[in-house]
Amino acid sequence: MQTRFIDKAITSILGVLPETVGLFDDEVGNYTFPPKQTLRLKRMMGFKQHRLAKGTTTVSDFGTYGLRYMLDNGWIRADEIGALIVVTLCPDYFVPHVSNIVQADCGLPTDTICMDIAQGCCGFILGLMQAFLLLEHMEGKKAVLINGDVLSHKISKRDRNDYPLIGDAAAITVVENRKNTPEVYFEFHNDGSRGNALKIPAGAFRMPSSPETAEMTDQGDGNFRALDHMHMDGGGVFNFVQTEVPPMLEHAFKEAGLSVNEIDCFLFHQPNRFMLQKLAEKAQLPFEKLPMNLVENYGNPSGASIPLTAILNYRDELLNEKKRCCLSAFGSGLAWGAMFMEIGGLEHCEMIETDL
Repeated sequence: MQTRFIDKAITSILGVLPETVGLFDDEVGNYTFPPKQTLRLKRMMGFKQHRLAKGTTTVSDFGTYGLRYMLDNGWIRADEIGALIVVTLCPDYFVPHVSNIVQADCGLPTDTICMDIAQGCCGFILGLMQAFLLLEHMEGKKAVLINGDVLSHKISKRDRNDYPLIGDAAAITVVENRKNTPEVYFEFHNDGSRGNALKIPAGAFRMPSSPETAEMTDQGDGNFRALDHMHMDGGGVFNFVQTEVPPMLEHAFKEAGLSVNEIDCFLFHQPNRFMLQKLAEKAQLPFEKLPMNLVENYGNPSGASIPLTAILNYRDELLNEKKRCCLSAFGSGLAWGAMFMEIGGLEHCEMIETDL
């Protein structure tokens, strides 16, 4: 898919982090591997610490906490919100939807469009696309996009392949119509035939959770997990990113009529530092314009990684100036995409913590 949007702008971004910090060094003993071998991953992959939600915390908890913070501090009024879009892999329930829960908890009007989208790594750019589409039919209203996951609940603490990189968090983005805003270019791809590369086998209707799916077993490589746990085929995802993303970016630049040198910052999904370094080399992107430090600070927060990377690295600049940005994400689905848009002159841009 390729399309363009006009007069659409991000006006505020809020990051919401759980206050609990898991240190990589403290978790080395969880794994069956020699500590020295495990610590080598810290240097290569950029592992240092990650944020972990409490076991009972859900995405609606983060969404409600963050949106109430915005409402209470005058970032936005409830009657200005025409749409509430939640992108997550971690629903509170099968029904009701997370967006409906947040809408009720925050007292939003009943004519607010509430929508949940099941997407992980590409959730921010996909959510922006949906927000832009809805804004075409909501003159005078704003769209609120919530990206959040609590995937630490679905990953084995004894799985060295997956647990060290995951981070729980949410990001809340206000999107609105704004005249004379530069055109947004958007491109998106999917390949479901490779979807098993990132999967939680049990827990839904195909394979309901049971005592058998909760049983932890050695996967043959020293990592222990159950069918209820998420697993990423690291090699398969790495090859997918290296193969599909560079030509997609090349095509997107051509279609958008832009060059790499015209981009002020590359805000990419943050799987780990090693993968981003190799992607930057393959796509010939400047390291100094592509932050790679989210995982070492917060872990990989799935669809919230792009807005959190923006806050972590460019908060003051995005409040005071405008930047031409290349957004790109790749992962679960498998899906990959890119978006070019101007971001800056934000009304609000902040990171907050909660005891959730």
